[in-house]
Amino acid sequence: MKLSRLALMSLLTIGSFTAQAASLGFEQAWKQLLTVSDKLQASAQEVHRAEAEHEAGKDLNLPSISLNGSYTRLEKPLEMDLRDLNPLASMDPSTLPPALGGALATIPSSMFITPFTEQDIFRSSLQAMWPIYTGGKITAAQAIHAAEVAEKEQQFQLTTRDLFVQLVDRYYGVAVSQSLAQTRGQLVTSLEEHAEHAKKLEEQGQIAKVERLNAQVALENAKINFASAKRQAEMAEIALARMLHEREVATRSQLFMLPQAPSLPHLSQLTMAQHPALKLLEAKEEQAQGLVAIEQGKYHPTVFLYGNYTLYEDDSLFAKMEPDWMLGVGVKVPLLSRDGRSGKVKAAKSALLQARYTKAQTQQDLSLLLDQSYRQLLQAQEEVKSLELSLALAKENKRLRDLAFRQGLSTSIEKVDAELKLTAVDTQQLGAKYRYIQAYARLMAVSGQLDEFLGRSSTQARAMEESNNAG
Repeated sequence: MKLSRLALMSLLTIGSFTAQAASLGFEQAWKQLLTVSDKLQASAQEVHRAEAEHEAGKDLNLPSISLNGSYTRLEKPLEMDLRDLNPLASMDPSTLPPALGGALATIPSSMFITPFTEQDIFRSSLQAMWPIYTGGKITAAQAIHAAEVAEKEQQFQLTTRDLFVQLVDRYYGVAVSQSLAQTRGQLVTSLEEHAEHAKKLEEQGQIAKVERLNAQVALENAKINFASAKRQAEMAEIALARMLHEREVATRSQLFMLPQAPSLPHLSQLTMAQHPALKLLEAKEEQAQGLVAIEQGKYHPTVFLYGNYTLYEDDSLFAKMEPDWMLGVGVKVPLLSRDGRSGKVKAAKSALLQARYTKAQTQQDLSLLLDQSYRQLLQAQEEVKSLELSLALAKENKRLRDLAFRQGLSTSIEKVDAELKLTAVDTQQLGAKYRYIQAYARLMAVSGQLDEFLGRSSTQARAMEESNNAG
C-alpha cells in the first residue's frame, strides 16, 4: 500500500526525530541511565555520607587530646605572710624579752612575705581523656552508623529498581507510540484512497452521496487521531531523551514476550530473601536496637583515663611546686538526670517494634505486588494470543470489503467499518503487548532480576537484527 502525501510527510516528521539520533538498545539505554541519572547520583552520595559518618564513628574508641592555653590576671598576686602562721601569729610582742622584741621590730615587713604567683599568669598544657568503659554507648553508636550505611545502600538499590521500571515504561512507550502513529497513518492513507474512490463512484452514479460523505467524515476523524498519535509519539521520545540526558534518542529494542511465564513461587522466594525494602527495614531495626542500648547505657557508670602535661608556665613559686605531668583514672556515676532516661528507653523500644511491624507489613505488600503483577502478565499474554485470531479475522474482513466495494457489492459504511475494526484490533493488541512488558519488568525489578530482563531484551534485539539482515 502506498502512503499518501500527507501521511508520508507526517511519518517522516516522526522519523526525523529519531533518524538523526543515536540508536540505543534497551541495555545500552540502561547503562547510560546508570551514568547520567541525577536521582541515582544523589542516592549514591547518601551512601557516601553514611560511610563517612561510619568511619568517623570509629574514632570514638580513641582518646581525645587537646592543647590548652590560658592567660589570667588576678586582683593581686597570691602571697603568704609568715606572721600569719604559728607560732609568730600567736606571739604577743609585749611578752617577749626587750632585746628579742626590739630585734623583731627592726626586721622589714617585706621579709615576712613570700609571693606564690604573679598578678598576670600565663600557662599552656596538653590534656588527654580516654573513655575505657561507657556502658556500651560507644559500641551501640558505632553499630547505628553501620546500620545507617546498610540503610542507604538498600535505598540506593530501591532507587535503581524504580529507575529501571521507569525506563522500561518510557523506552518501550516510544516503540508503542511510534507503532500506533504508523498504524494511524496507514489508516489515513487507506481512507484517503477510499474517499477518492467513493467520489468517483458517486460521480458515476454508482453510490449515493451519503456514502461519499461517510467516507470523508471517516477520513477527517482518522486525520485527527493520527495527529494525536504523532504528538504522543513526540512526547514519548522527548521524555526518554530527557531521562537519558540526550537531545535525541532512537530506540532499537522492540516489544517481546516470553515463550513461558516465569515461576511465581521462585519469584516470591527471591523477593522475600533479598528485596531492598526488607533489608532496609532490617537496618532500621538494628538502628532501633542501638538506640535502646544507648539509652540503657546511660544508667551505667563511665570510666576514663585522664592526663595533663604542662608545656609552659611562669617562674613563680606555685609553678615550681606544681608537677609537670599527672595521670589518673576517673569514674562518673549518673545518679539523677533531667534528660528523661526511662522515657527515652521506652521510645527506643517503640521504634524497635515499629520497625518489626513495618517489615511484616512490607512483606505482605510485596507478596500482593507480586501476585498482581504476575496476574497482569498472564492477562496481557492471554489478550495478545486471543487477539491474534481477531486480527486475522479483521484483515480478512477488510480484504473482502475492499473487493466487494470495488465491485459495487458493499457500501462505503461497511468498508470504513472494516478499516476501523482492523485498526482497533491492532491497537488493542499493541496495548496488550505493552502491558505485558510493563508487568514483566515489575516482576523482574521486585525479585531483583534486572539482568534477566536485560538478557531477554538483548536476545530479542539480536534476533531482530539477524532477521533484518537476512531479509
